[in-house]
Amino acid sequence: MNLIEFGFVLLFFGLMIFFTVTGRKVTRRNLREIPAFTRLIRGVGLAVEAGQRLHLGLGHGGISGQRGASALVGLSMLQRIARAASISDQPPVATSGEATQAILSQDTLRQAYHAMGADDQYDPDSGQLSGLTPFSYAAGTLPVIYDQQVSVNVLIGSFGSEVALITDASERRGSVTLAGSDNLPAQAILFATAQEPLIGEELFAGGAYLQAGPAHIASLRAQDVLRWVLIGGILMLAALKMMGLL
Repeated sequence: MNLIEFGFVLLFFGLMIFFTVTGRKVTRRNLREIPAFTRLIRGVGLAVEAGQRLHLGLGHGGISGQRGASALVGLSMLQRIARAASISDQPPVATSGEATQAILSQDTLRQAYHAMGADDQYDPDSGQLSGLTPFSYAAGTLPVIYDQQVSVNVLIGSFGSEVALITDASERRGSVTLAGSDNLPAQAILFATAQEPLIGEELFAGGAYLQAGPAHIASLRAQDVLRWVLIGGILMLAALKMMGLL
């Protein structure tokens, strides 16, 4: 990591701390509307009323390295979804394609039920390890969609081309699919096959839109500031190049 990259990391964390401290009263209503999250919130309520299940697919990227960011977003969304659906007859189920993710999904569900005072409703099988390779993960996820009365599928994590098998199963089952990935080929597939795809950095906004905490909203505001910093830097360098100063 060079000095410029290190400076951006420090600036980002500084902005996050600043917005977390000063923006505690900022809520989801202050954010721009993303239709996918609006439909997800409505879908959670409808699934609870109808006694149907929500499925959250966390992908197979693990929590280490660059692909870990999307998995952590998926876990934060799982916690909020589990809390909202804790009163349902059909508790939400999470599938993972990596062992550490599966253990964390079980712990996330356990903590969500404990926070709601419903420890007796927690089922360790709700956090499942579906497969250890991309296509075995997709194959292990299909029975969950077909056989467990799933009405809403939320796919948040690192996926590849195998995600098409999952979205096809959701379409055949008549379920709503909200999906986002940090993988470009998967993003292209999801844009064509998911009813509510998340494009680009919208994937990392899930925690903020599901009210997972002020730090998630602070992260979005910090990203906006850095985006304008980058735009200003590019324009300044272009101007200096045109004037022959570079």
